[in-house]
Amino acid sequence: MSRIALAVVTPALAACSGRPPVLDPGGPQAARIASYWWLNFWIAVVVLAAVIAFLVDTVVRRRATLTTAIVPVEPRAERRVMIGVSVAVGLTAVTLLGLVIADATTGRGLRSLSGEEPAVTIEVTAQQWWWDAEYWDPVPSQRFRTANEIHIPVGRAVLVKTKSLDVNHSFWVPGLHGKQDHIPGHNSSLTLKADHPGRFAGRCAEFCGLQHAHMQLLVFADPPEVFEAWRAAQRRPAAEPTSQPALRGRDVFMSGPCVLCHTVLGTPAGARLGPDLTHVGSRTMLAAGTVLNTPGHLGGWITDPQSIKPGNRMPASSFPADDLQALIVYVSGLK
Repeated sequence: MSRIALAVVTPALAACSGRPPVLDPGGPQAARIASYWWLNFWIAVVVLAAVIAFLVDTVVRRRATLTTAIVPVEPRAERRVMIGVSVAVGLTAVTLLGLVIADATTGRGLRSLSGEEPAVTIEVTAQQWWWDAEYWDPVPSQRFRTANEIHIPVGRAVLVKTKSLDVNHSFWVPGLHGKQDHIPGHNSSLTLKADHPGRFAGRCAEFCGLQHAHMQLLVFADPPEVFEAWRAAQRRPAAEPTSQPALRGRDVFMSGPCVLCHTVLGTPAGARLGPDLTHVGSRTMLAAGTVLNTPGHLGGWITDPQSIKPGNRMPASSFPADDLQALIVYVSGLK
């Protein structure tokens, strides 16, 4: 019995640990969704209260009828019942009409930013099970890629173009917007805007396979000057290693299997099968939010990625201990 009680109480306590992102909007689009949610919530509360009151009244009247003689229903009472039913039907119709209007208004509001000139355009490509993000620029040499973490300027419209290379995915950052499906062969887009600086958690909202739960995304809303500094840093090629272990690690990287899948700007590594690693050391998470970006997790991810994220497409790599430590130093230093 205690186990059953624990199973029931635990989710409730977890839900009380913090405000859900969808109800804690950080941008105008998310605020519209939250307002619409609250409207539905309070209507549901009123309807539930009315239904419970009706049931209680019915039970009380039924018990009173059973303890007294049966009295024929008077025409006046019958008329009152019909009036009550008519009023209930009318209120239901008005409520449904109001919800339709609110739904249409919310949908139009979600599209309101589409006419605003975007300050930044990002193409986010969903793959099993990670996000590739390319920041567009009219000058091709100024474009750059990152993975699983994107930065946007506060108070500016950001156009996010979405596409998928394999199965259906869905881009969802509940603190900033509703979800946008990624359907192979059908590109789509949405516009984000953050009202204040912060970190907003996102994820894939469409079941996409074994590691769907470990396909997370972080959106950092930075003050404009901080964002510009971050973008300038991301455009630069990888820093030259200065220590002996980092130099050795670069040699291990360039001579091993890493160059077959990854890009490091400023080096011969230019493959696009996996995430761009030019500035991987500056990211907070590895494997699309599966583990923190620490040297220990990085070493485990390099040598045995299947134990961390079973089914992902990164193969295991075997290195001598000294080479592995040097490789970790090099990759961690790519900031």
